[in-house]
Amino acid sequence: MTTDPHSRAPTSGWLGRVVDRVVDRVVDVRRAERRGLGYAFGCAFTMFLAYSMLRPVRETMGINAGVANLPMLFWATFACTLVLQPVYGWVVSRFSRAIALPRIYAFFAATLVMFYVWFLAEADHTWVARCFFVWISIFNLFVVAVFWSLMADIFTGEQAGRLFGFIASGISTGGLLGPLVAGVLAPRLGGIQLLVLAAALMLLAARWMHAMIRWHRQQAAHGRAGPDVNAALHGGAFAAFGQVLRTPYLRAVALFVLLLTSVSTVLYLEQQSAVAHAVTDPDARTVLFARIDFTVQALSLVAQAVLFSRLLRRFGFATMLAAVPALVLLVFVVMASGLSFELTIGAIVVRRVGEYGVTRPCRDMLMSVISRQEKYKAKQLIDTFIYRGGDGLSASLMTALSGPAIRPLVGVGLCGAWLVTAWWLGRRFEATVRGMHRDARPVKRAVG
Repeated sequence: MTTDPHSRAPTSGWLGRVVDRVVDRVVDVRRAERRGLGYAFGCAFTMFLAYSMLRPVRETMGINAGVANLPMLFWATFACTLVLQPVYGWVVSRFSRAIALPRIYAFFAATLVMFYVWFLAEADHTWVARCFFVWISIFNLFVVAVFWSLMADIFTGEQAGRLFGFIASGISTGGLLGPLVAGVLAPRLGGIQLLVLAAALMLLAARWMHAMIRWHRQQAAHGRAGPDVNAALHGGAFAAFGQVLRTPYLRAVALFVLLLTSVSTVLYLEQQSAVAHAVTDPDARTVLFARIDFTVQALSLVAQAVLFSRLLRRFGFATMLAAVPALVLLVFVVMASGLSFELTIGAIVVRRVGEYGVTRPCRDMLMSVISRQEKYKAKQLIDTFIYRGGDGLSASLMTALSGPAIRPLVGVGLCGAWLVTAWWLGRRFEATVRGMHRDARPVKRAVG
């Protein structure tokens, strides 16, 4: 008797039935997809739990290094990303995803242990704080981009619309717990001790990732998923640059990400400046940042797990992709009239919830219709190199603009361009998916 991979029969046992019932209420998942969805959620959860514990420490280190030095740190992050991108391209060109991707996570775990030792060895933390800020900024983008590259490779565009919101909720669940851990442990043990725990979590995330790749291989062998393409990608270490430059769709995605990160950096600098003036104690700053992160992740979790797929079906992809640029545009209009410390933090929370709960799943859905080479190379370039380039450019621009009334106007202009780009990309994606559905072949097409 052949099992229908699209059936939704519950698993055996009362606990399995309870879990199935809960999952069915929040996500449209087929029976054959359940285990893979669980592995993806587990990997997303542990990976982002590791980062979200360290984010409050990073923010404190950024202030300790001097708010005036933040643009320099953004450019240092951009430069390091420029160096690491070809190394990543070489790794995925020479090794299969089953070998390369979990080991990339293990590499980042090892670097956290190295920073822990450095913090213990140095009495003066000025330079180690600056280097830690830069490295965690790189760490965040690389581990998240690697994860979503794998998701876009394993799941089809149709599955992405149903499952990516729930998978992204694993990130927010980890982000929800991380600030709690940081808020409890940092005052008692010191923020530095969190590095060892984060390293252990990254190794666990690598195990989840390996299990996910193995699951996909088994599904492909039984005809329940697309072909298992586990071979190395080949090509040069700098192939991603050519892919983005010669493909209009990828250039538009790159512009979308550049504008997104520019807007985010403008708001981030406002946050750091506001906190530096309002809170003087470093541990108190870490606790405040932990509380902000907790609020953001709690609201994002609801948006991802419960609302995203429903809103996507109701309003369509293009509207969802353009919704956050429109919302942040309104935030900047309000900021032009002047905000208190509390309202500044509230505006930043709104922006981050919109990005995590809506924009992030949409961004990764954009990559579900490109070629496999582009998913692991061009996507990584856009999510790291282009992203951090936007940080550096916008930070330098904001440093050059001193008037408090000018910065919100710059934000309005950036959001306007971001909104137009988002709408064009959303319509292009919808047209591409319709074309793929009309195509009888089950092979994904690259967008030209």
